[in-house]
Amino acid sequence: MPSKLKDKVAIITGGNSGIGLATAKLFQAEGARVIITGRRKDAVEAAVKDIGGTCKGIVSDTGNLDDISHLYEQIQQSGFKIDILFLNAGIAIFGPFETMDEAAFDAMVNVNFKGLFFNVQKAAPLLNDGASIIINSSIADQKGFPNTNIYAATKAAVRSLARTLSTELLERKIRVNALAPGPIDTPIFDKIGIPAEAVPEMKEGFAAQNPMKRFGTPEEIAKAALFLASDDSSYITGIDLTVDGGVTQL
Repeated sequence: MPSKLKDKVAIITGGNSGIGLATAKLFQAEGARVIITGRRKDAVEAAVKDIGGTCKGIVSDTGNLDDISHLYEQIQQSGFKIDILFLNAGIAIFGPFETMDEAAFDAMVNVNFKGLFFNVQKAAPLLNDGASIIINSSIADQKGFPNTNIYAATKAAVRSLARTLSTELLERKIRVNALAPGPIDTPIFDKIGIPAEAVPEMKEGFAAQNPMKRFGTPEEIAKAALFLASDDSSYITGIDLTVDGGVTQL
């Protein structure tokens, strides 16, 4: 079968685990040359080894503007032009709004919104005309889930950004779409500020509320990202593609 991303160059931020890692594996299997980023050198190196092939890893913190500039300087120096930009890196800190402090606010805004915006800005000169930008949003941008206050606001912001950037980049035939996962079984649940002993119960609650009665997998989100990255979605731009087992619809 022909590869859907043959000879394409794909950048995946936060590509060292979860959705990013699954997407990197799928994109490479479909013929892309994949470059992943992550904040921790050991995690990036382990992911590159896991992905194998021609995958390259660059240590870069999406919440740090100097790191973002350096990332695209390295890509430019390598001589690559970018065909696919999957802005997947993100963090979540959940809790009642009364408990949220400035540090939590700044951390989520810096990574989920500010850093994402400047990734697009710095990448823009390196994007091939006709490239695809995919922004990882969340179904939290569509419903008022309790305790997701700041996180949901950052995801609503990037969903809006997908629309405006679609318009601004239309002349270059660059498509910009958001991808909104529902509950997905990834390591993020161990990093959201909830005590470890409470995570299994929380996951059970999410699964029970899902019409499909289960979590999605990173591989299922990767397939949706492949659709948006490839020519299969050539007549689609500005959307927020929801992949959530029916949570927002049923």
